[in-house]
Amino acid sequence: MKKIFFLVLVGVSLTFLGCKNKETSSVMKVVTPQEVYDAVYNSNDSSAQLVDVRTQEEYGVSHLKDAQNICVTTSDFQEKVKTLDKNKPVYLYCKRGGRSAKAAKILTDLGFTKVYDLQGGITNWEDKGMETEK
Repeated sequence: MKKIFFLVLVGVSLTFLGCKNKETSSVMKVVTPQEVYDAVYNSNDSSAQLVDVRTQEEYGVSHLKDAQNICVTTSDFQEKVKTLDKNKPVYLYCKRGGRSAKAAKILTDLGFTKVYDLQGGITNWEDKGMETEK
C-alpha cells in the first residue's frame, strides 16, 4: 500500500513539475502625466500609440493631442484595438483611471507587450496644467 501511495505521489509531483505557468512578456504599468508627455510628445521614438478609452461624447469635450478614441465600454472594443500594433507602446487614459485599467487588462490579455495607464486619467493631466484639445 505504501508503495502504491509513493508511486502516486511521485506521479502527481512530476505532473506538476512538468506544467509551466503561462509566461508572458506583457507589461502593464501605471505612469504619471509627465511620463506620458515625455514618451508621446518629447521622444525621438514616434511609435507610441495614445488611446482615449472614454465615450465619444467625453472625447469631444477634451482629449490629449493625437489620441485616438476607442471606447472600452462598447461591444466592439476588442475588435477595434486589434488595429493597434501589439509590439509598440500603448498609452491609455480615461477620466480618472478606472476604465483605462480595465482596458489595460484587456490589452495585456490580447498579447500587447507594452501597455501604460495614465495615473488619474485626463483629470490628473489637466490638474497638472497640461494641454488638451477639443
